[in-house]
Formats: sequence, C-alpha cells, structure tokens
Amino acid sequence: MALVSDTGMRLAEAAGLLREDIREDEDGQLVVRIVPHPWRRLKTKGSERVVPLVGAAEWAARRILEHRKPGDFAFPRYNQEGYTNANSASAALNKWLKPMVLEGASMHSFRHSMRDRLRAVECPADVIDQIGGWQSDGVGQSYGQGYPVAVLFRWMHLLQKIWV
Repeated sequence: MALVSDTGMRLAEAAGLLREDIREDEDGQLVVRIVPHPWRRLKTKGSERVVPLVGAAEWAARRILEHRKPGDFAFPRYNQEGYTNANSASAALNKWLKPMVLEGASMHSFRHSMRDRLRAVECPADVIDQIGGWQSDGVGQSYGQGYPVAVLFRWMHLLQKIWV
C-alpha cells in the first residue's frame, strides 16, 4: 500500500515487481523501474517508466530491499506459477482499507489521488503523465526520451513537502 500511495503505480505494477526493479539512480536516490515481465504485462507502452521513490514509497522500498534476496519478487505471495495475482492483492488490501476510508474508496483511489496531488502543486500535465504512466495526448508527446529522473524527483519532493 505504501509503495502505491506515493507513486501512483497501478497495483499490478507494484505486485509484480522484482527486488532488482528497485534501485538507486546516478544521484543515489531510490527509483523503481516499471518494466514488463513474463508474469506481468504492462497496460500500455507508456506504462514502462522510471518512478522516483519518496515518502511512504521510499520507506516501503527500503523495507523490501532489506528483507529479500536479489532476484526475489518484492511481493512473492502474489507471484506464483508465472503469474502476478493482482486481484488477490487488491482484495486483501481493499478489505483492510474498507473500515478506514470513505465509501467507494479503494486501492485504485491512490492512483487517482496521486494525479490530483501533482495537479495541486501545479506540476505540468506531461510530467504527471510520465510519472503515472498515463497515455499523453498528441503525437509530439511520444517524441524524445521524456523528462530526466531528476526533474521527476523535483516534482515528487515538492509534492511531499505539501502533502505530509
């Protein structure tokens, strides 16, 4: 839950992570690489990305790195027989969340709230789309490499200052 709450990742993206998908970037800051794996596909080509880890997400990622062996799944319970069972993860987390959130809120609500939180700090829409792996409008959005991770970190850190 913590990994999803401060990244806007889809639950299936998080549930299917390997420990090695979490790493330090060239500046020593923690990031997660969202890439397709044989056990978990990505929704769109734009879903493949690098997401800065700050706040609760960074805390969760450090716990994963401390308690798993290299090559292991970040969440082995939800990855068996070559398949990521995101539905099972969703059901378990939503059951735990239900008594603490408004009616109708769910794990997926974290994804929507991340977009709103980034808008609240006036983050540009194309940066928001890159962080969340959302499809951007227009042909020009697919040109180039996208924003450097340092720019994404700047917005994510600003977000943490406002929303902690």
